[in-house]
Amino acid sequence: MSKVIVVLADGFEEIEAVSVIDILRRAELDVCVVCIKEGLVKGQQGLAVMPDAELKDINEDEYDMIVLPGGSGGARNILNDDVADKILRKFKAEEKYIAAICAAPFVLAEKGLLAGCLATSYPTFRSKVETDCDYQNAVVVVDETIITSRGPATAAEFAFTLVELLVEEDTAENLREAMLFSGDD
Repeated sequence: MSKVIVVLADGFEEIEAVSVIDILRRAELDVCVVCIKEGLVKGQQGLAVMPDAELKDINEDEYDMIVLPGGSGGARNILNDDVADKILRKFKAEEKYIAAICAAPFVLAEKGLLAGCLATSYPTFRSKVETDCDYQNAVVVVDETIITSRGPATAAEFAFTLVELLVEEDTAENLREAMLFSGDD
């Protein structure tokens, strides 16, 4: 079973975090919600989440993917965290999956982790992201081990794409149908 780290920092975008955590867990993936500081983490809309652990206390070698939800405040807090920096660079060097949505691709761009990649982001972060990558106006962009997405409305599709990569396409499709995501009657 694949193991996933979802990193939260104060100012995270709630829909992006909760949708990803929920869908990955429905796919029976082992998801560890971590924070960059001790205690509750507050989203940009005020939702408080108690993480499973602090990022500094996990063994990143046990994980297959790291996910960064957006929210400009959360992304900036992750950008400035030394432990997150070390783990992101290690995942890139080891060709493990790195997934970022909304403002979070900006974190990857600032660290030089999007160089030469196809990527997307929330539109207001485009100018900060596109200097380091081949920017795409797509809902979800997968470029080898880098997965990016645009924002709150794309969070479910982003999560389903992660399931396709870590489990299989059939599992993602079954979840889409069970959750009425396709919109078909």
